[in-house]
Amino acid sequence: MTAMDDIRPAPPTPVNSALSRAIAKLTDIESVNYALTNWLPRRSATRAMGWLSKVEHPLVARSLIAVWRIFCDVDLSDAAEARWPSLHAAFIRRLRPGARTFRAPAHQLSSPSDGIIVASGRIDGDSIIQAKGRRYSISELTGGEGEAYIGGSFVTLRLTAGMYHRFHAPQDAVVERVRYFPGDCFNVNPPALNRVDRLYCRNERATVRLRLDDGTPVLLVPVAAILVAAIRLTFLDTVKLLRERADPVATLATPVVQGEEMGWFEHGSTIVMLTPAPFVTAAGVATGDRVRAGDVLFDRVVIEDI
Repeated sequence: MTAMDDIRPAPPTPVNSALSRAIAKLTDIESVNYALTNWLPRRSATRAMGWLSKVEHPLVARSLIAVWRIFCDVDLSDAAEARWPSLHAAFIRRLRPGARTFRAPAHQLSSPSDGIIVASGRIDGDSIIQAKGRRYSISELTGGEGEAYIGGSFVTLRLTAGMYHRFHAPQDAVVERVRYFPGDCFNVNPPALNRVDRLYCRNERATVRLRLDDGTPVLLVPVAAILVAAIRLTFLDTVKLLRERADPVATLATPVVQGEEMGWFEHGSTIVMLTPAPFVTAAGVATGDRVRAGDVLFDRVVIEDI
């Protein structure tokens, strides 16, 4: 029996279920939740968690995965594997074939990831909604790329810690530009969104610009968070990009097909998706919805000449 063979998720016990409910009640108190996750030394906690999560000792991995399942709403039923050598491996797990379906026609855009829609709507000017009563600049978020999307629509997806953490191409396209922004690592949960101004603009993030087959730009903005601070792309070495370039920008011409994996977070986080007119949020898409990668988020509206 190998170390990996020995590490598998245990079914929840009544004690664990009761503890999960107690923790949920405590963290439902916004001030407590915010204090617990943002008053910590965020960078130190993130570095420590990054190191600890990659330890491949069976006892350490088994214990961490058990704690993760107690604190987070974790669904491993569609994972490609049933056991992992470390907590990190469980975080960035792949899914079994067919677990997510991408079938959006060319006039629609799919959700790039699983997530909860925390904000969505039309982009009427430079600012969009972060949370009730708080807005932020898309120009600041994107480093000056926001103007192309004014008049279009946006969706913000929050990936919780227990969700599937990989993200995918929302449509057939070419990746033409990536820019990486070093930054903070505030939590991106509702208590933080309600309290921290311009949170997404302050956190570590990347802009990934896609060009659809008809030339329309679409921008994905993966945003890191506490215990994450690591966004990995399948088509670009982001660590090398940060290490070798003072201004971490990469110009590319990388084709992707709808549903193709583009990258992953090393814990839960956020993706802001910006689309220009004539894209609008699809019928039925609403703030608070839980979506899965492949679900349709945007429709292209065509106004025919009369």
